[in-house]
This record gives sequence, C-alpha cells and structure tokens, in this order.
Amino acid sequence: MSLDYISSIMQPLLQGAETTIITFLIVILLSLPLGFLITLMAKSRVKPLAWIAHTYIYVMRGTPLMLQLLFFCFGLPLLPVIGQYLVIDRFVAACIGFVLNYAAYFAEIFRGGLLSIDKGQYEASQVLGLSRWQTMSKVIIPQMIRVALPAVANESITLVKDTALLYAVAVPELLHYAQTAVNRDFTIAPFVVAGVIYLLMTLVLTLFFKALEKRFKFE
Repeated sequence: MSLDYISSIMQPLLQGAETTIITFLIVILLSLPLGFLITLMAKSRVKPLAWIAHTYIYVMRGTPLMLQLLFFCFGLPLLPVIGQYLVIDRFVAACIGFVLNYAAYFAEIFRGGLLSIDKGQYEASQVLGLSRWQTMSKVIIPQMIRVALPAVANESITLVKDTALLYAVAVPELLHYAQTAVNRDFTIAPFVVAGVIYLLMTLVLTLFFKALEKRFKFE
C-alpha cells in the first residue's frame, strides 16, 4: 500500500465522504426537531395524536432501516394511483428514509429524558408563575437535553456508520468508491483508507459531543 496509490484513490474517497457528511448533516438537522415533535405528540392528551405517534415509533423502530430505504427509493413509485407522483431523486428519497427512521429513535430518547425529570419541577414552575411555554423552554427542555445528550451522541455516531447503507440503494458515497477501487485494483487498501476516514469522522463527532456534555454539565 504505497503512498502514491493512496494519493490516487483519495480524491474519489473524499468525494464519497462529502456525500456521507452532507447526508449526516441533513438527517441530524431534520430528525432531531421531528423526533422532539413526535415525543410531544406521544405525550399529548389528545388520544388520536398519541396513538399516531406511538404507532409511528413502533413501525419505524420495528422494521429494518435497509427495508425503509428500499421502500422510499424503489417502492414509492410502485404505489397504486399515486406512485407516478412519488418519483423523486434517489438521494432525496434516502434522506427521507433516514430522517423518518432516526426521528423515531430520537423521539424515544427525548421521551426518556422527559420521564427522568421530577414532577416537582413542573409544580415549582407553576408556583413561580411560569407559563407552559416558559416551563418547557427554560426548565424542562434544558434538563432533558442534559439527560438525553449521551444517547443522542451515540445515535449520531451510529448514523455516520449507517450512511454506508446508501451504497445499497445505488447512491454513491464513501463505501461505494472504496468498493469500486477494490474491484478495480484487487487490493483491500481502499477499505482500510475508508475505515480510517470513518474513524476520523466519528472522532470529530465524539469530541464535539464531549465538549457539549461538559457545557451542559456545568451550566
């Protein structure tokens, strides 16, 4: 595995890593707020809303992410009547699948964070005359984030690795370019380099969340 060879395969691998990073950012930015919204729905006193949220979480967590990606990328256009209107870019379809899947997991994480907060916090907020919005934004949510952050960090790191599933739905990303180089050159070196790139991405993410945890811990 010479340096010249590594240099020759770095450009396509970095191009694939760019797709991985973009996918990660899109999914995180959309699935976190969606997950929190689903958590609020699940805790709603409106029974139909709570039932929809619980059913959604059960379905998305109970079926393989791979199956969901295949459905959104290849299954939607096959739906009767409306399928012809659901033909979308494969990358967009895959991102939708990732967002909906991870939103369900984040919803459960946030629910656990809310359950960890003592009911006395709500009562104390009422005594202080805080509105429901003030109670949630200034008292409950900051404490929920502190509790949920380690689990969110773990899911985020898992997401970086799960982006490799894009390879299965024919969206070129890091693993795709590594596999192409392996098939072409009959060497495992591209897999090793791809592994190092994944490790670097997860390292950056791990350091980011550790800094975030320290911030919330001492606030």
